[in-house]
Amino acid sequence: MTDLRSTERFSDRVADYVRYRPDYPQALVGWLHGLGVDADWTVADIGAGTGISSRLFLDAGHRVTGVEPNAPMRDAARQWLAGAEGFRAHDGTAEATGLPDASVDLVIAGQAFHWFDPVAVRREFARLLTPRGLVAIFWNTRRLVGTPFLEGYERLLHQYGIDYVSVAERYADDDTMARWFGHGYRGMASFPHTQRLDYAQLLGRTLSSSYMPMAGHPNHEPLLVALRALFDATQSGGTIAFDYDTRIFAGHPDT
Repeated sequence: MTDLRSTERFSDRVADYVRYRPDYPQALVGWLHGLGVDADWTVADIGAGTGISSRLFLDAGHRVTGVEPNAPMRDAARQWLAGAEGFRAHDGTAEATGLPDASVDLVIAGQAFHWFDPVAVRREFARLLTPRGLVAIFWNTRRLVGTPFLEGYERLLHQYGIDYVSVAERYADDDTMARWFGHGYRGMASFPHTQRLDYAQLLGRTLSSSYMPMAGHPNHEPLLVALRALFDATQSGGTIAFDYDTRIFAGHPDT
């Protein structure tokens, strides 16, 4: 959305995004196959970013078009997935992909979905689908409580994040997603997912978030001090557990 520069705000974080952002559990693909999705279904990954979700479906045998408006992220996806057959990167937005009508069997959107205009993308996604097609929306929801690290990390985001609350509030709850799909809603599932991170990886993961201050911001150095202290106090064997619940919603959206 224009107020938070959704297509631009990750441009200076691409390297950290590629190296430290979590992937998604393979169980997502298995769950979709249980709904009738097959490896011969063509996939459009909307807001593909650096290709994290595209990789998941390429590995499952799908051909994937990664639609991404941010040029540095699109270039990173091309470079990272250069050896994967069946991938192409496409310059387009979620609301105006530029892909042909009824050209895609499975439209997917990962973590980027919370930046989209929900009304416009529902129309666009429905336009792209073949008659048998489905839309699958999924993202990693970071656990906020349950361990000293998780609880300390949430406090750290509130203290040092630039617009953390504004971004966090953009994630939809389960009922909102069911309403977004309407009568074509097929259901949802949730899967546990974890990253084990050493300090360097934790730092990269933290700075990959668009609401965290980069070098030169007055919050940047205090953030580094607080993050190091949190890691040292909560690590076990030189790593911490960055825990998520990965939620997926699927169906054929009403128009």
